[in-house]
Amino acid sequence: MQLSFRIVSTFTSLLCFLLALVWGLMPDGLLAIWSIEYSSAAGFVARRSAVLFAALGVMFYLVRNEAPSVTRNALSTGFTVGCFGLAILGFGEWLNGHAGPGILLAVMVESALGLGFVQARRVSAEFETAG
Repeated sequence: MQLSFRIVSTFTSLLCFLLALVWGLMPDGLLAIWSIEYSSAAGFVARRSAVLFAALGVMFYLVRNEAPSVTRNALSTGFTVGCFGLAILGFGEWLNGHAGPGILLAVMVESALGLGFVQARRVSAEFETAG
């Protein structure tokens, strides 16, 4: 299945908005899924992360209809690096016993998003070459 940038970007924006709400309003629930104890420090970082997710959601929503460009590639590449980096860190934290098996759900989503943007970029490159 060929995923367009528009589909991947729209899905990413919706997921980011959802994560912004959950991290902002119920960080203890997400931390519990990862078997991480809630603390005031964790809540502080979670609320700040919620704002970052909201910002990412806005960016990917606004750029979803953009034609292939250097800017779109920069957003895609940066987000891909972030997704794969988070997936590697999450897997490492699980292996080291710092997070429970619930972190593997995040690792799978991060990996899928990273691969989605890689694939969407490849589709855009093929379209540009054929056009």
